[in-house]
Amino acid sequence: MATTAGKTMMALDLTPVDPLPEATQKYFDICQDKLGMVPNVLRAYTHDITKLNAFTAMYNDLMLGESGLTKLEREMIAVVVSSVNKCWYCLVAHGAAVRQLSGDPKLGEAMVMNFRAADLDARQSAMLHFAEKLTETPAKIDDGDRQALRDAGFSDRDIFDIASVAGFYNMSNRVAAATDMQPNDEYHALAR
Repeated sequence: MATTAGKTMMALDLTPVDPLPEATQKYFDICQDKLGMVPNVLRAYTHDITKLNAFTAMYNDLMLGESGLTKLEREMIAVVVSSVNKCWYCLVAHGAAVRQLSGDPKLGEAMVMNFRAADLDARQSAMLHFAEKLTETPAKIDDGDRQALRDAGFSDRDIFDIASVAGFYNMSNRVAAATDMQPNDEYHALAR
């Protein structure tokens, strides 16, 4: 079992690269400075720096890059996808991000449990229903689903971004489930 700070991080025993490459260590130092921790999802990939770099590049582009979606909206998608998939790691981590970005602890809790209980505008609701359907029944996405997003004010580029964020978290949720990845304890207390 992989551990960090004496706690089990995941159910697989993978040996991290040691020492970490300079660029990786610098990235981890930035995480520590900005977040007060290095997320376990990043530590989980330290046995394969190529995969870690691919994961962080995709994450940084989808979640922090230029988009018609706000950072909060992208985190909301992450939570809805993770709620459907019952991904413990991502519900804790991205629920904390929703609380932090929104300044609303209730929103973070509602998003984790049932986004329909949250006070959402029509745009957010359409986006999250699409992400939910894409997660549960991707083969049933059709022109009507895309049109509903357009009617809610999303551009075709925005629709691509919604799909990309949802797709990324479906992949990430499955890796977290397969490895029994545990969220950092620090997430539980954030923005409460």
